Amino acid sequence: MRRLQHVTLVLFMLMNLVFVTSSAGAAPLAADRGPWAPNVSYAVNDTVTYNGVTYRCLQAHTSQVGWEPPIVPALWQVVSGPTNTPTRTPTRTNTPSGPTATATRSQTPTRTPTRTNTPTGPTNTPTRTPTAAGGSCWPAWNATTVYTGGSQVSRDGQNYQAAYWTQGNDPATSSGPPGSGQPWIPMGPCSGGPTATTTRTNTPAGPTFTPTRTPTPGSGGGAKILGYFVEWGVYDRNYHVKNIVTSGSASKLTHINYAFGTVANGQCGIYDSYADYDKFYDAAASVDGVSDTWDTGALRGNFNQLRKLKQLYPNIKILWSFGGWTLSGGFTQAASNPTAFANSCYNLIHDPRWNGVFDGIDIDWEYPNACGLTCDSSGPAAFKNLMQALRARFGSELVTAAVPAGFANINAADYGGAAQYVDWYNVMTYDFFGAFDADGPTAPHSPLTSYTGIPQPNFYSDYAIQLYKQKGIPASKLLLGIGFYGRGWTGVSSTNGGLNQPASGPAPGLYEQGSQDYKLLATQCPPTGTVAGTSYAYCGGQWWSYDTPSTIAGKMSYKNSQSLGGAFFWELSGDTSNGSLITALYNNR
Repeated sequence: MRRLQHVTLVLFMLMNLVFVTSSAGAAPLAADRGPWAPNVSYAVNDTVTYNGVTYRCLQAHTSQVGWEPPIVPALWQVVSGPTNTPTRTPTRTNTPSGPTATATRSQTPTRTPTRTNTPTGPTNTPTRTPTAAGGSCWPAWNATTVYTGGSQVSRDGQNYQAAYWTQGNDPATSSGPPGSGQPWIPMGPCSGGPTATTTRTNTPAGPTFTPTRTPTPGSGGGAKILGYFVEWGVYDRNYHVKNIVTSGSASKLTHINYAFGTVANGQCGIYDSYADYDKFYDAAASVDGVSDTWDTGALRGNFNQLRKLKQLYPNIKILWSFGGWTLSGGFTQAASNPTAFANSCYNLIHDPRWNGVFDGIDIDWEYPNACGLTCDSSGPAAFKNLMQALRARFGSELVTAAVPAGFANINAADYGGAAQYVDWYNVMTYDFFGAFDADGPTAPHSPLTSYTGIPQPNFYSDYAIQLYKQKGIPASKLLLGIGFYGRGWTGVSSTNGGLNQPASGPAPGLYEQGSQDYKLLATQCPPTGTVAGTSYAYCGGQWWSYDTPSTIAGKMSYKNSQSLGGAFFWELSGDTSNGSLITALYNNR
């Protein structure tokens, strides 16, 4: 659900960003704040001292344990003092406190996932001073260990430092200088002996938005497993609420987002009333084996089936999601009167005909103060104000939102300020790349990390997660997004397994060109390799990328290492008939 904006739009947004950060004309005055401390609000140009070094604040923020100045060059620039202080990797404890790919049908809104806006911020990487020749070797690299940015290992007489989260990438074959996109940075030859210490000299030319942290061992993450159920799936896809049960998925899900309701005239509304509450289900098709009736006032359709599902599986909470790529145009008007909008949504969700089916509301605004299918210019505070009004109206019920994964869109709205009003955010960490760029280059649509040849720097999941954390959003309120579909091109050379190659256009798909459900790809074009924590497949001139049970296990390991609140996926009908992808989420939760 994200699409690269035109260059002129990106430049326009960048100019706005520069304007905002320099508002009031003059640069903020520096203030000497003394020794750095956690849980303190720092303004741009404030100076602090840490271990005898003076640092200048690059971005206003509230400090946290694990964001010490030497560790987060995105926030702090060295002003004076020693530059040979040994690097420290502190243990950080997180304080506990959207989505969507497409399926299209003639009767429904086109739910085309679109590509995250190109990040326009600096991509400077701190310069690390390599270990002197003959230094002591760090602990040996292990293929099964999860390493986070800054981790130090040795391999075949060489020391390496992790550039970002990685698991299973051999430093001997997956290393390069800072900024190369490789997970490991070579730090020089070594010999046996005690663990060595490396020095790091920061060369800040701007934020990197990739702070390193070492999660508390065994801390893990939340166990939320949320899936989207699309109302139009009952047509061409022939996927119904009962399929959630027959696939074995119902017992593994914690939440379902029902997609989508409309946003029009400043109000929440019904999009497809027939699918929602009128379609007749006989006994064989019904979740509980009991037929619908045509009695006056009787509830039918998806809503009645969801009500029955909750009765059989009380572990599941259901939210009604509003907006999406096609239906987000109405949010601009809604944001002009957030209280009226919130009241309309509450009244619709609690309509007496289906009251009790839904446990809350999910907002999929694509995108606040930015452009999706349509553009919004409500200002950076509009999203926060909207979520505040929804929380005030819905009280203790669930209030969540799907949020973007691209740098420009993340910084366009006050997601950090709005976090206090939501139960969690669904971070749409997919559709980074796809055949919406018809001529390629081929690239995985849901990379967990960076990799050599990535078409756009900082277009990957971990980058987005770290950026949200830097905005003060607790890790427990972030859910990692996973697509139950692939994106692909045709007319691709087999060179390099088809990765980073030009293409002639989108590969054919059953419901959308360039997109195909996992349940079909798993047999039509099985995986032939992995890159950046996800799978790819080359077959007959086509190149596809998608997640598999194996790569989902790796992403869930990442979720746990980052103490995230859980994972969500788009969408249920893309899985196999026995729920193999949901099972992978559940078994690795």
